[in-house]
Amino acid sequence: MTALLDAVGYDLWILHALIWLPLAGVAAVLLAPEQRAKEVAFGWTAALFVLSLGLWWSFDAAGPLFQLTSSVTWIGIWGVNYALGVDGISLFMVLLTTFIMPVAILGAFRYIKERQRAFYALILLLQMGIVGVFTSLDLFLFYVFFELTLVPMYFIVGVWGGERRIYAAVKFFLYTATGSLLMLVGILYLFWQAWAVNGFPSFHYYDLLGTPLSLTEQLWLFGAFALAFAIKVPLFPLHTWLPDAHVEAPTPGSVVLAAVLLKMGTYGFLRFVLPFFPEAAAHPTVVLVMMILAVIGIIYAAWVAAVQPDAKKLVAYTSVAHMGFVVLGIFALTVNGLQGGLMVMISHGISTGALFLILGMLYERRHTREIDAFGGLAKVAPLMATALVITALATIGVPGTSGFVGEFLALLGTFERHPVLALLGATGVIFAAYYMLPMVQKVLFNALDRPENRTMEDLSSREITVLAPLLFLMVAIGVYPAPILERMEPGVTAIVEWVEGGSSGALMEASRPGDAGVRDPAGEVGIEAEGLADFGIPEDVAPSAQMGELGRSAGRSGPATAPEFGPESRPGMTTHWDQD
Repeated sequence: MTALLDAVGYDLWILHALIWLPLAGVAAVLLAPEQRAKEVAFGWTAALFVLSLGLWWSFDAAGPLFQLTSSVTWIGIWGVNYALGVDGISLFMVLLTTFIMPVAILGAFRYIKERQRAFYALILLLQMGIVGVFTSLDLFLFYVFFELTLVPMYFIVGVWGGERRIYAAVKFFLYTATGSLLMLVGILYLFWQAWAVNGFPSFHYYDLLGTPLSLTEQLWLFGAFALAFAIKVPLFPLHTWLPDAHVEAPTPGSVVLAAVLLKMGTYGFLRFVLPFFPEAAAHPTVVLVMMILAVIGIIYAAWVAAVQPDAKKLVAYTSVAHMGFVVLGIFALTVNGLQGGLMVMISHGISTGALFLILGMLYERRHTREIDAFGGLAKVAPLMATALVITALATIGVPGTSGFVGEFLALLGTFERHPVLALLGATGVIFAAYYMLPMVQKVLFNALDRPENRTMEDLSSREITVLAPLLFLMVAIGVYPAPILERMEPGVTAIVEWVEGGSSGALMEASRPGDAGVRDPAGEVGIEAEGLADFGIPEDVAPSAQMGELGRSAGRSGPATAPEFGPESRPGMTTHWDQD
């Protein structure tokens, strides 16, 4: 397979294709007849998923940290680059996105009956934005894609949602936009400080990485970025928009929102917050606050979920609890913790996506989401009952399912440094059983005493096709997670070493296997140009990395003076990032 991928130059075009082909799909859907739009959208997203599978073989866990990299100048005067790449963290987020989209569309075939072309065009536009978020190696480009995802989801909820769809859509928009605005301020400040040190403007990840900042500056910037990402996660107490959005969103919207959109928040912590602001991220007070909020979210959301009469709102609160496990693992700042957080992200995307699909199928049959309205469905719909039981077990985190792997590693990583918080977080597993098992009992095994339930149809062939791959992955990942863990380990190890070293250069060194050019603590050696090309950075950019490392090691007595605007402030430098 690797030889075939090399023969077609897969590494050179795949990330560009995964971003821009959805936009071509938007045009194809809008040009299709109204009743054929869903088929065109499904075919388009299914083809993109098949294309993306090559990433599994193309990515080399023993290779450079970032792979499949490419970069061209977009807005040269401001140092904005169209820079893409993936590591072991973003790899699985991209695969999760391309996998969930055709599943969500196929599950929506009977649900979306009005404005079908517009709906499926928005789904494809959303896919473009999400993949862009997970592959951007330029902070400005990341922000563009991050904001792009807000628009289609707003309309998906606001146009095709339930009775309170306008309220839910506006609330979602205001929460997310407020956080994004603060992050934009932080991005501009970081860009300005990097320009002052490097001597040229650039939003590229590795030009911003290691920018010398005082602890106070790091704490303020951490707050700006963390607030935006915490809203997207969502982390308690910024979670209140999510239950409304989930309940009012159409089934495919809920699937995409839970499975991939929320992951943008935790991905932001891993990709930007921890590497850019390592001293702030490792500050004992910051760590304690973030982990306490995560634990509160786990326990609080579980308690609230347990008393919900509406099945969809119950599942919405499970998302808050599960994403709490992710944040707990991330701020444990251990390899096990970060790997556990990533595994929870993957498992949650699969299992919660399946839960929303099953609830959507039940709603199509009964037109109600009230848990007490069901009962005895195991007798009349055994296939649906089997799917719901497996999904519920994965949601709880039973051994042998994907949920167990992530939660176990996240708690193990937390226990290494914060045993009390780990024990408190572990109660969330017990509470998960407390809210999931009663729902399963009521829906599947209570008395079959309602005429509407006695005549309920079991899963159709289309619905089996939708759920089967999700159920398979829940079990397969739970039984054999090693291939996933092996690919993500270098990325999370580099982040942990970078944070623990207080910007010691571990992340930069991990990006360039075999290159010993990272400066030692005494400050004698700067980062060398040799080896930078291994992860898509031309050798002529080495001085910026050297300056960042030297400035970081020397410390700062005060804010640097930013250079004047204009070409004269960048002598001889019209572009630093050429096409690979």
